[in-house]
Amino acid sequence: MADYDFDVLVIGAGPGGYVAAIRAAQLGLKTACAESRETLGGTCLNVGCIPSKAMLHASEYFDHAANGTFAKMGIKVTPELDLDTMHGQRKDAVKQLTGGIEFLFKKNKVEWLKGHAAFTGKDSVKVGDRTVRAKNIVIATGSSVTPLPGVTIDEKTIVSSTGALELPKVPGHMVVIGGGVIGLELGSVWRRLGAKVTVVEFLDQILPGFDGEVRKESNKIMKKQGLEFKLSTKVTGVTVSGGKATLTVEPSAGGAAETIEADTVLVSIGRKPNTDGLALDKAGLATNQRGQIEIDHDFRTAVPGIWAIGDVVPGPMLAHKAEDEGIAVAENIAGQHGIVNHDVIPSVVYTWPEIAGVGLTEEAAKERGDVKVGKFPMLANSRAKTNHEPDGFVKVIADAKTDRVLGVWIIASVAGTMIAQAAQAMEFGATSEDIAYTCHAHPTHSEAIKEAAMAVTGKPIHI
Repeated sequence: MADYDFDVLVIGAGPGGYVAAIRAAQLGLKTACAESRETLGGTCLNVGCIPSKAMLHASEYFDHAANGTFAKMGIKVTPELDLDTMHGQRKDAVKQLTGGIEFLFKKNKVEWLKGHAAFTGKDSVKVGDRTVRAKNIVIATGSSVTPLPGVTIDEKTIVSSTGALELPKVPGHMVVIGGGVIGLELGSVWRRLGAKVTVVEFLDQILPGFDGEVRKESNKIMKKQGLEFKLSTKVTGVTVSGGKATLTVEPSAGGAAETIEADTVLVSIGRKPNTDGLALDKAGLATNQRGQIEIDHDFRTAVPGIWAIGDVVPGPMLAHKAEDEGIAVAENIAGQHGIVNHDVIPSVVYTWPEIAGVGLTEEAAKERGDVKVGKFPMLANSRAKTNHEPDGFVKVIADAKTDRVLGVWIIASVAGTMIAQAAQAMEFGATSEDIAYTCHAHPTHSEAIKEAAMAVTGKPIHI
């Protein structure tokens, strides 16, 4: 190993980084992972995916109890909110999972270098007070909240997604700036627990990047649930006084401004790559205009021996994309063939119902050529009907000539779980007929995927 301390040094212990480190160690490489947080798991486990799902799940139960779903099934309850306990179970989930990664590091002999990492050369990194050399360095530093110019996040009145998970009491009125995934999920949590929630979105529809029909239907469902939307609206200023916020908003296309009073303002306008403080210049690296590190198909950067994955490279900022890239980059470093099919990366919004998609939207598919589309409403699915979950649909988009599935979009209570079938089918190059003629268990939500696939060729049974 010459004078290298490690075969592989991974910077960052989020979903991409910790997976890359474990996989590299499994492949027999001497591996270390640098992480400045007190716990492993990055944003996802500590202040992102995992704690938000804990709050979403708990608030769903509260909402079902408070708003009549339980009563419809013959369960009479008068729920009482114990927010401290709800926060407690969230923290417990985080503690168990972050501790689990620490255990996996020990089991796989990955050395955790605690501290902030910065390059001192092409193959050397300073972590805290220690400088180490590695034959291969993987940058997996993730992303952080994009600030809104002129708005200071204090994590009390004006919060990021991190602060929105920690609110000590239910706000009277919460304004969410940004109608993307994070804003809708966290807005849903506090709406269910009793807050009035207003979502302000610059674009003319929520969920940018999702299928057009799904965006419209999701908006309709969430309005019905009590979320208020101000679309095509931009925030021009936020002031805080006495623990309350006043927002100034105006139409995106220009027009008269109005003010909105709020107890809490959630800024969720996106995320930006974490490259500050890495001293990339000392390694001979630079970022592109979007602050990302450019890579080739194998996750190599412009500097030999330095690789990058996850939110710091182009592509969707999703934990599962980073994880797959973590496995692939470790395999490439070990001389194997690690690849990720970036055309088949599912996206999920964990609202109620869930919203999920994989592949092309109908709009994008039509730009490439002729398509056939099959749709099936969850209202006609026996399991959804029995479970009092009538909202949503499954939509299958296939190439008109070859019948190959190009995209699948779902709004359903378990859409996030259902989308895996669609992703797997697409990974194998399935046609809509392949899905239609695969036997699906009855009664399940997944039968709606079969029926939507049958609808592509105009032969659904139950509508």
